[in-house]
Amino acid sequence: MKKEPTLRERALKLLARREHSRTELARKLKAHVVPEDDLEALLDDLAGRKQLSDERYAESRAHALSRKFGAARIAQELRAKGLDKGLAQRAVETARSTEVERARAVWLRKFRSPPDSREERARQMRFLQSRGFSFDAIRAVVRGADED
Repeated sequence: MKKEPTLRERALKLLARREHSRTELARKLKAHVVPEDDLEALLDDLAGRKQLSDERYAESRAHALSRKFGAARIAQELRAKGLDKGLAQRAVETARSTEVERARAVWLRKFRSPPDSREERARQMRFLQSRGFSFDAIRAVVRGADED
């Protein structure tokens, strides 16, 4: 008969795959808590041993999302995973500094040619806006495409 893994084993298995926020890990483990388990104590212990870190998760996730999204969308995604607003903002600071270049890369992958009408220009701008890029970055990318 196969032994059921302990809560700590489950947590370590999840953390071995990728970084998790404290809130996200707690949500995933909650279904497996038995009366003798103390989920909060486990999470505190993992954080104390540096195996669980919201800061590390925020940096990792922001980096992964920065290939496709702008700073606003990255911050929103991090807050949705249970990180506080300040931590999310700190994690996206580097994304802000490269936002125009990243928006241009996303735009090139999607469109490859400058807009030929007002409607097409608006469509391209809406696409970049839905990805969370700032208006200044969007304007710089689409204007730059018009000049090419």
